[in-house]
Amino acid sequence: MTLVHGIYTAAGIGILMAAVLPPLVRRRPFSMPMVFLVAGAAIALLPLDVPVVDPVRDRVWVEHVTEICVIVSLMGAGLAIDRPFGWRGWAGAWRFLGLALPLTIAGMALLGVWLVGWPPAVALLLAAALAPTDPVLAAEVRVGEPTSGEDEDDEEEVRFTLTSEAGLNDGLAMPFVLAAVALAATAGDGWSAEWIGHWLLADVLLRAVVGLVAGVAVGRLLGRLFFRSRHVRLSQQMEGFTVLGATFTVYGLTELLHGYGFLAVFVAACTIRAAERSHGYHQVLHGFGEQVERLLTAVLLFLLGGYLVADGLGELPWQGALLGLALILVIRPAAGAAAQLGFPAGRRERAVTALFGIRGIGSLFYLAYALGEGPFTRYADELWAVAAFTVLVSVLLHGATATPVIRRLDRRRERVSQDTPGETRSPRRRPESRTGPAATRFARTSPYGPRPPSPRAGRRPGRR
Repeated sequence: MTLVHGIYTAAGIGILMAAVLPPLVRRRPFSMPMVFLVAGAAIALLPLDVPVVDPVRDRVWVEHVTEICVIVSLMGAGLAIDRPFGWRGWAGAWRFLGLALPLTIAGMALLGVWLVGWPPAVALLLAAALAPTDPVLAAEVRVGEPTSGEDEDDEEEVRFTLTSEAGLNDGLAMPFVLAAVALAATAGDGWSAEWIGHWLLADVLLRAVVGLVAGVAVGRLLGRLFFRSRHVRLSQQMEGFTVLGATFTVYGLTELLHGYGFLAVFVAACTIRAAERSHGYHQVLHGFGEQVERLLTAVLLFLLGGYLVADGLGELPWQGALLGLALILVIRPAAGAAAQLGFPAGRRERAVTALFGIRGIGSLFYLAYALGEGPFTRYADELWAVAAFTVLVSVLLHGATATPVIRRLDRRRERVSQDTPGETRSPRRRPESRTGPAATRFARTSPYGPRPPSPRAGRRPGRR
């Protein structure tokens, strides 16, 4: 019972810290994920009987917890994006999805075969798992809470590109994970091309189309239920927990239809946002989802820190460590730079977008999923060690540099705006706490705070 009570105590302190830390680290060169990762490692080093999660032994548990964290973060990202969906407006995201993602996977897979000596299927699996970006681990490089829709054309490009890329590539990396599983099942430690035809038709085309269609269809139904239903209009109740219902519904239905649930969740979130873009209910949904996401992320990173010092670093080969460093310092920046050739953005903005390819919770899910689907048992410990080390380096490096780099970009942009004649909106910054102007906006949309009557309420009930 003493151990159980100790777990309760540690969990309570961790939850409180998840609420206290964001405003404390807001303007400092470190992030909340860094604190929890280091805290988990420090507690595992203490001479105490602290339980440590083994991702090989506890694979199913790790898979499902990381899965929930990813889909909640995808819903929040889609709801937060103000920019309307379109080919030109989302050009940065298309470049990173169509060029940077496959280039990163190809570079990582080739280096895994040549440097570490892995079979092609194993190298491809790790490359696909570590390729997607995950801005949930660096709050400064993703867009903030939804606005009223007035600034939708002024969304800052670096944050928008990284957020939209992360929302879409979490779904589009899955075909490459399934390619690694198919290759391992077909050729073992060798190479075979027999699986490619079926993979292109079923895993690339069909499942992606199902995910896209399901996301749009369910998103429209939910948007109608939230904002336009004659009988039950959920936006009038302003309950934030319905974001979990929407997330689980679209994800579960899409997976039952054998589509890509990650892709469907993000598309559904963007569709819900488009249904009534300026409504304050988006802020309520996004705020509740962000709290759940922050809590799950803190728990997972705390456990990851304990695993690293207990087992992970001991299983890490030096070639695997070099592979992780190469991904963060060379492969992703080079792929991001290649994807932005000719892109109409400033040199500094292009460099920051290419450099901040953050690895995180999504990589842990993909690896846990694939190890349960394919014959990778012999390499499981080594794969987890390399993946965990890469996430560690990303959290520390990007967490320490995100705040000063983004603040410097913002200051430079403000100086340019002041020197340019005419009215120019300042970029939207991410609120880290419910204080100041962000708290005022939240109070107007929350059932727990005052909401002054809207002068437009007579024209459309439920609208701000």
